[in-house]
Amino acid sequence: MRKLSIVVLTKNEERNIADCLRSLDWADEWIVLDSFSTDRTVEIAKQMGAQVVQRPFVNYADQRNAALQLPTHDWIFFVDADERGTPQLGMEIKQKIQHDPPVGWWVPRHNYIWGKWIRHAGWYPDYQLRVLLRGKARYDPTREVHEVVILDGEAGYLENPLTHYNYDTVAQFLAKQDRYADYEARVLYKKGVRPKVHQLILQPPREFRRRYITLEGYKDGLHGLLLSLLMGYYTALAYWRLRGIWREKKLT
Repeated sequence: MRKLSIVVLTKNEERNIADCLRSLDWADEWIVLDSFSTDRTVEIAKQMGAQVVQRPFVNYADQRNAALQLPTHDWIFFVDADERGTPQLGMEIKQKIQHDPPVGWWVPRHNYIWGKWIRHAGWYPDYQLRVLLRGKARYDPTREVHEVVILDGEAGYLENPLTHYNYDTVAQFLAKQDRYADYEARVLYKKGVRPKVHQLILQPPREFRRRYITLEGYKDGLHGLLLSLLMGYYTALAYWRLRGIWREKKLT
């Protein structure tokens, strides 16, 4: 029987880590890769029986590539601290990894934002490539955020979802998207993308229309409207910050 290792990346996740690990009690191994938390994350993880390794955080792709080297078992399931598994998901994964191929599996997610399960606007089924066969998977180092897996082989799709409690408040959403805008601007700059005036003007309404109309965000009521508006805004923000990077480079 092939066994499964769970890897959780953490930084000050004392609120989530116990419930996260408890929901994954069907795993054969728990590993927490911690970025030097200043709260009780490490203490709680160890009490729960997880192996804890601490490593400075550079970016998400770098951290996940480092995490791929830590488990005892070849099959690895990446889970975030604010995500929860189920016995049904565990059973499905353990059945799937007994067979070759695939060498990776996409996991659907139920995203709860501001207390509501969001089923439209691009937030469902929100497949994530998280179950990986070591030696056949690595993360693209140019993608600092919204990591991209480079897989040497084919991937399949699971049916049972993770539950993701990703944003409790609007303020939390705003703060995280602000950081993402910085990351995205740097990624675009490294690719040589130069923002044009028409992009700065047209990108926000295009993204809003895509989220709200094409991806049916209107079906999620006020939540869908606000999420679509904010995602349009942060698309523009990433391009404005990209514009600032190019200006700064010209002056140096």
